[in-house]
Amino acid sequence: MLVDSGKAAGRVTCTTINDSARSEILSTSEASGSIFWSNSTRKQGDIQMSGNRLDVTIENVNEVYDGPGGILWEMLMGEQIHVGGEQETDILAQKAGVNAESHLLDVCSALGGPARHLAQTYSCRVTGLDATQRMHAEAISRTRQAGLDNKVEYKLGNALDMPFRAKTFDVVWGQDAWCYITDKQRLIEECARVLKPGGILAFTDWLETGSMTSDELQALYTFMVFPSMETLDGYATLAKTAGLTLIEQEDLSPDFAQHIQLYLDKVQNKFCQGIVDNYGQEMYDEVVRGITLWRDASAAGKVGRGRIIARKE
Repeated sequence: MLVDSGKAAGRVTCTTINDSARSEILSTSEASGSIFWSNSTRKQGDIQMSGNRLDVTIENVNEVYDGPGGILWEMLMGEQIHVGGEQETDILAQKAGVNAESHLLDVCSALGGPARHLAQTYSCRVTGLDATQRMHAEAISRTRQAGLDNKVEYKLGNALDMPFRAKTFDVVWGQDAWCYITDKQRLIEECARVLKPGGILAFTDWLETGSMTSDELQALYTFMVFPSMETLDGYATLAKTAGLTLIEQEDLSPDFAQHIQLYLDKVQNKFCQGIVDNYGQEMYDEVVRGITLWRDASAAGKVGRGRIIARKE
């Protein structure tokens, strides 16, 4: 879907999108009247905070990943769509004890990049769960093309009401996606429910790591379409409350700003002209503004990442 346009005289190397994808993306964006990332029928200023939560729903998240936002995030992060790529996936897999006997549930599996990598590398079975129609369909297609549909399957569904029986999975897994979930407590309870006794909960996520004003939170959440972020201690408490035994909680924030800066560099250099050509100047300006906000907040120690490993006894 994405091709490199090369470097013309006096022009920065950018990524462009083929005509079919461009037509689909632009029609989606124009119909919604969005200002870039949210791809929502509401302007960003119309999305309100309730306490420290942003008034967004899973439907708003679907609008992002069914439209330009989903493709642009893949441009920045690759098909893994999380910080650190396959290296981070391997670290989490080793901590979770993933092996050929494991049946793993990837909650918010997106394009299925981690699911395919896990199946290829560890010979495990993987079930992906995602609520986004385009991501779900694309994950199935890419997995079939990779010849891994005998190891990996996908379900379209809600992480707060998982379509699985209790005590089904050896590992329940997530990578940098649960910040989109509206009810973190219910999410962790569902993860615990579908884990087998002795099973492992293993996930990373974007976190609130410092004090912020309501205006700061609203700006950060609105750009990413996050309803809220949890703290590392908050996630640890939720795991314990759900009856899990905490094995590890690790703050991964020290290099978070470097990753965000890398995404900003890609937007302003490699992908700049492609974004302007295919989405427009307003969209380009909005993504630069939003990623800069996140870069500054991470550099100030206000947002970060963390990892949780817990066991169901």
